[in-house]
Amino acid sequence: MSTALTSRTALRASGRYVCQQCRAFSLSQRTLAEAQAAEVKKLGVVGAGQMGLGIALVASRMAKVPVVVVDNSQKSLDKGLAFADKLLSKDVSKDRISQSDADATRSRLTPTTKMDDLGDVDMVIEAVPEIVDLKRSIFTQLAQVCPPHAVLATNTSSISITLLARATCPPDNATDLSAASRVISTHFMNPVPVQKGVEIISALQTSPTTLATALAFCRAMGKIPSVSADSPGFLANRILMPYINEAIICLETGVGDEESIDGIMKNGTNVPMGPLQLADFIGLDTCLSIMEVLHGQLGDSKYRPAVRLRLMVQAGWLGKKSGRGFYKY
Repeated sequence: MSTALTSRTALRASGRYVCQQCRAFSLSQRTLAEAQAAEVKKLGVVGAGQMGLGIALVASRMAKVPVVVVDNSQKSLDKGLAFADKLLSKDVSKDRISQSDADATRSRLTPTTKMDDLGDVDMVIEAVPEIVDLKRSIFTQLAQVCPPHAVLATNTSSISITLLARATCPPDNATDLSAASRVISTHFMNPVPVQKGVEIISALQTSPTTLATALAFCRAMGKIPSVSADSPGFLANRILMPYINEAIICLETGVGDEESIDGIMKNGTNVPMGPLQLADFIGLDTCLSIMEVLHGQLGDSKYRPAVRLRLMVQAGWLGKKSGRGFYKY
């Protein structure tokens, strides 16, 4: 009898919780609908690597806004802009854009090694390596350097947005949301000029106006946004990385070789590349980092990184960028 009563009580409590969650979701949707997206007239990008430069290039070309690209390495800036020139030349040669459009796109990109040059942007997107302390340090700086209205976005693929937002608060006052309410994630897919998808992830502190602004600007960039909760891996990597990891486990346990594993997924599920080749293109170090975040934060053994994945990273076989991964390049 007591068990039955307990079960009924739990069900009623669960029902109330679900209803509360539904009401909260409806309220948040209504609040978002009422929120006015701020206009982004100038963008900043921190990090001139493949992702950062890709974001800057697409923003300049599609949204037609000036973009300040910040990196602490002049060499990285030079390499990134050379990559931009190459992509634009390729588009011109294939009649995707005119030479004048390519020149205009390139002219809107301004490289700098100084964070202070972000003092007049309306939005900034951080795209540096997945190192928590590095990203937190950058967000602390952005809160001080950027205008008080600027959206502070991250391109992180796995780190908590709430944690990054906390870095913008005064050390002794976590309830000061003057900067934290402007933090959000715009997780672009690689390569940015090609992939349409982008994940938008709000922190606990993120305001409806910040979310509305991020959604509107990503659409102005020609992207199709999907909204995710701030949960480990978000949507894309919560689904994608265990898929890649399981493919690696199939390889290391002899279920199939590289060609068979990738072949059956390409030819059987109509994906453009198999999981092992995709891992090579993403970077095996990135794959390992994300799996470690999933395993550590969710605590489920199904997210344990494959032994072979860890060994390959230790060997320096990181995929396409190092010349060797599951395949040689």
